[in-house]
Amino acid sequence: MISDAQFQNELHLIISNAIREDVGAGDFSSLACIPASAIGKAKLLVKDEGIIAGVAFAKMIFEYVDVDLKIETFINDGATVKPGDEVFHVSGSSQSILKAERLVLNSMQRMSAIATKTQSYVKLLEGTSTKILDTRKTTPGFRACEKWAVTIGGGENHRFALYDMIMLKDNHNDFAGGITAAITKTKAYLKENSLDLKIIVEARNLNEIAEILKNEDVYRILIDNFNYEDTRKAVALIGDKCLTESSGNINETTIRNYAECGVNYISSGALTHSVYNMDLSLKAF
Repeated sequence: MISDAQFQNELHLIISNAIREDVGAGDFSSLACIPASAIGKAKLLVKDEGIIAGVAFAKMIFEYVDVDLKIETFINDGATVKPGDEVFHVSGSSQSILKAERLVLNSMQRMSAIATKTQSYVKLLEGTSTKILDTRKTTPGFRACEKWAVTIGGGENHRFALYDMIMLKDNHNDFAGGITAAITKTKAYLKENSLDLKIIVEARNLNEIAEILKNEDVYRILIDNFNYEDTRKAVALIGDKCLTESSGNINETTIRNYAECGVNYISSGALTHSVYNMDLSLKAF
């Protein structure tokens, strides 16, 4: 996994690029009709139900835009919210509040939707030992925030990107000349380059799982697109030799059944790619 410093840098890049994209040469709507000296106050109003996420990120955005803006927080990340709730008040330069408004709303609406969906999956797994993971199926340029939202909702992060964990999927194995060849080459590469990265290997059937198990130093086996019966067989075959992860079109109706097969993890791209933004607004008062 990436370090806290790397993660904070990703967040800073998201903010700086988003402000560049949105503001450009200037917020001329505000500049045209609101004096630079004008002071205002706005509230983050909830118009939906779910888990709020992005409060801490909103504070980062406001600080980036104007360090003199003041935030009074009433509801923190991870809390359950309902229509009419006020999450925070922001006060200071009216121009600065308006400059940050859209980025704050876009980010929090998306992050809250992801946190809400993640928590719904976590609840479906209650009573099992299975943990829910996100994937790299994220919005380009916004990954750090989406993965942050998953943790706010009670889920866990998979690898952040291509550089912090090895995942040998079907195409890697096929291009490398087979599973064993891919694993052998990977271990040699990691040793030659002094890289300490965990190795996950995808299996498409029970025969491939048996082949993976003949190799050492595999951290986790990705049991991809298996039915329930074969998943149970895979878990029994793997035992305690390494960790297990189910994936492949797993949704609200199937996730519990896969967990009851005994896998350690279930990864779901739907946490980040199939959500409807929470309805939030920032209103002057």
